[in-house]
Amino acid sequence: MAEPVQVTDPADARLTDYTSLTDVDLRRVREPAEGLFIAEGEKVIRRALAAGYTMRSMMLTAKWFAVMADVVADATAPVYAVTPELAEQVTGYHVHRGALAAMERRPLPEPDALLAAAPHRVAVFEDMVDHANLGAAFRNAAALGVDAVLLTPRCADPLYRRAVKVSMGAVFQVPWTRLAHWPHDLGLLRAQGFVTAALCLSDKAVTLDELAARHHDRLALLLGTEGAGLTQGALDAADTWVSIPMAAGVDSLNVAAASAVAFYATRRQA
Repeated sequence: MAEPVQVTDPADARLTDYTSLTDVDLRRVREPAEGLFIAEGEKVIRRALAAGYTMRSMMLTAKWFAVMADVVADATAPVYAVTPELAEQVTGYHVHRGALAAMERRPLPEPDALLAAAPHRVAVFEDMVDHANLGAAFRNAAALGVDAVLLTPRCADPLYRRAVKVSMGAVFQVPWTRLAHWPHDLGLLRAQGFVTAALCLSDKAVTLDELAARHHDRLALLLGTEGAGLTQGALDAADTWVSIPMAAGVDSLNVAAASAVAFYATRRQA
């Protein structure tokens, strides 16, 4: 059991993991390099622990000690008690949830191993750089039964605090990894029997309903970055192009919304 330690100095070296959390450029470089990520809020912390991630430390304001009593009791890592004012000084924002945990990252699986363990459906996110959209897309994947997610090299970090928060911890539930050689790595999916379907706006695309009606045993859905969509290289490498029919003069959906529609339409049904 970890005995909570009161910390009163925002410059205390024990709080280093939590400094400058609003500096996106700093944190997205620092966190992977140091092998850590930040879980924010009770539910996200509990889901990270339930998924088997190891806690480095936890920082709590007073009102959260009762809510997190069981987590504190079981913790083998340090638990730091801070005031809301100190938490804001350290992190750079008002920590209204009052509970933060620094967690250890785990090595990512090899793409071949991830695909071999995915029985039916995977999602491939190309260059999705917005953390909120990425977190929402992961939540959609978890809710709608996607077996795994593969990210291209330029994608945002699913374990960045905002992505984790928006996903409500779904980034801990859906197996994921990064592809190293894009779009060449689409060959890995094809070699394991996946049909690759690229969501795009094109007169040459089949509708999502048509794709779903084909009942592919193994299907990979490719979704591109916000605004620009998939690159031409990805489109050229895909087996088929797919579009979501639009009405009322709307040309497309936000990528996170499009992922929810595509995941739902292609779900396996009894």
